Amino acid sequence: MATWNSRGLRGSTLEEFINRTNEKYLENGLALIQKVPTPITPINIDKATRHITLAYFDQKSTVDYIGAVQGIPVCFDAKECNTDTFPLQNIHEHQVVFMENFEKQMGIAFFLISFTARDEFYYLRFAKLLEFWNRAKEGGRKSFRYEELEPDFFLRKSRGVLVPYLDAMQKDLAMRD
Repeated sequence: MATWNSRGLRGSTLEEFINRTNEKYLENGLALIQKVPTPITPINIDKATRHITLAYFDQKSTVDYIGAVQGIPVCFDAKECNTDTFPLQNIHEHQVVFMENFEKQMGIAFFLISFTARDEFYYLRFAKLLEFWNRAKEGGRKSFRYEELEPDFFLRKSRGVLVPYLDAMQKDLAMRD
């Protein structure tokens, strides 16, 4: 079973950038997106600082963020990758099932991926993830490469928005019509 301190601060920079982006979107009346807390059971607590030093995850989490953008239900997960190859083992079956069901309810699901070595953010459409996911299930590559990604979904730096995913989401929605 995974423990809280074994995964520590992995992804915390990306999540902080997304949290600030979501605050900016809220201030501008564009979106209401919240971080989904991961339920944990503390095992060890440092008595001096009152910080949790060891904990177990209570249950499998689904996605990192959920909310609404201009009346559209939205959920997404944030992932970091320090190479040009993203292993699909970083995405769990229960997340894919949740996102699939979310989309069946007329919501939009996606992943935000930070390619840390390139200092780039990418919006991975759920439909594109399913292509990679199904390829792996059928015995193909268990990862996808940077070169396989759709160029239009790399996020361009924007004024005051650290991870400007709304433009990519709009493109994603337009592709569904």
